[in-house]
Amino acid sequence: MSTEVRNLEPKALWNNFADLNAVPRPSKKEERVIRFIKEFGQNLGLETYEDETGNVIIKKPATKGMENRQIVAIQSHLDMVHQKNADTEFDFDTQGIEMYVDGDWVKANGTTLGADNGMGVASIMTLLASKDIAHPPIEALFTIDEETGMTGAMGLKGGLLDASIMLNLDTEDDHELTIGCAGGVDITATGKYEQESTPSEGMKGFKLTIKGLTGGHSGMDIYLGRGNANKLMNRVLLQVVEQFGASIALIDGGGLRNAIPRESFAIVAVPVAEEKNFKAFVEEQKSVLKSEHATTDPNLQVVLEETSTPSQVVSKDFIAQLLRAIYACPNGIYRMSPDIQHLVQTSNNLARVLVKEGEFTLLCLTRSSVDSEKMDLARAIKSAFELAGASVELNGSYPGWMPKPDATIVKLMSDIYRSKFNEEPDVNACHAGLECGILGANYPEMEMISFGPNIRGAHSPDEKVQISSVQKYWDFLLETLQRVPEKV
Repeated sequence: MSTEVRNLEPKALWNNFADLNAVPRPSKKEERVIRFIKEFGQNLGLETYEDETGNVIIKKPATKGMENRQIVAIQSHLDMVHQKNADTEFDFDTQGIEMYVDGDWVKANGTTLGADNGMGVASIMTLLASKDIAHPPIEALFTIDEETGMTGAMGLKGGLLDASIMLNLDTEDDHELTIGCAGGVDITATGKYEQESTPSEGMKGFKLTIKGLTGGHSGMDIYLGRGNANKLMNRVLLQVVEQFGASIALIDGGGLRNAIPRESFAIVAVPVAEEKNFKAFVEEQKSVLKSEHATTDPNLQVVLEETSTPSQVVSKDFIAQLLRAIYACPNGIYRMSPDIQHLVQTSNNLARVLVKEGEFTLLCLTRSSVDSEKMDLARAIKSAFELAGASVELNGSYPGWMPKPDATIVKLMSDIYRSKFNEEPDVNACHAGLECGILGANYPEMEMISFGPNIRGAHSPDEKVQISSVQKYWDFLLETLQRVPEKV
């Protein structure tokens, strides 16, 4: 862990971030970080509680003179997306994140940084431990599993919080005040297929790799039009099968539902008689794809390597169906909002394609701020995969968060932003799946707002957080707490 990070200002916040990043915290494996945050609260002598889902609540009384202010819940999620570059040796289950300072940014060595949502968690830790920061009564809420299902937010029962205001610290642009978000639903398609023996002669094995794409957050970054490695690989493979009589032994691309896929590889068997034409075609596709994605994915690579000829391949009938179903699957922006300028209303991310040893899995995350449209698109994708013989489930559906621009906390924080920074804040809704909409189901009277420092490349190994922005955001948070209104 770089001592440079610990010496950044505000020092207490960066030290808490460094301590947090030493704790492995993948989604659905949060036992260690739950224990870490509970011990943190207990060691401070604060009321600390873990609910039946695994969320942690820590309550801190108001500082002197602010006892009559409204109670404020401050919320962030404990889990982080674990992604690394293919050539990075790193064990997320045992190692802490390796951070370093690069100019005005903090980055990680070949992995995700965990600033999403670690900066929020570290901020709350700093407030809880502080002895000289003025604040109203605080209810710190640390949720689990935000990145792969929001089960923590879904499991939080009503009555555990008394706050009338919630500050969610999970926005990634320091000029934005987010007051609404998209909902989502997971699509999981699975099935089995017949394999065929590869002819013992006349076929040659190749490994095709598409890598180096930019990737990113499948909600916040979907409007940027970045390449999806699964879709690009499928595009090439369908033509390889149709034009050269190739057989497919393996497809392995993408990973987490909320990350735009950056890499995919496939093992193919090509007739020796077509080897020259096949290689020329791949070179042609390399040029085409690099040209199409020169702006969004400048480091895109298409690599073809000879390998041992696979003994078993996917049956020709099935691979023809599957590749067409994947081709038909919508990816990226499906519809822009007709009501809010520049807001993506509905999208889909084809996150994972695995075809291996007689079984296949396809994973998508469909998002929308309109629930009916979200489910309509999900059913369309379900239909495409079912035509290929897949068993398809729609799970983990969660609601969006309806904006309330006239809420008192929105007006207060907008005024504070104008006064401190001499510019208008961007009060908006986002296409990410924030927890506020879910939490609001059991706390409908609670006013909510989301903000945070500049974070770029979330959900990818390019993730970074801006040092100067953290200082700006921290000052903004502290003044907001000082100016929370009194109880009605």
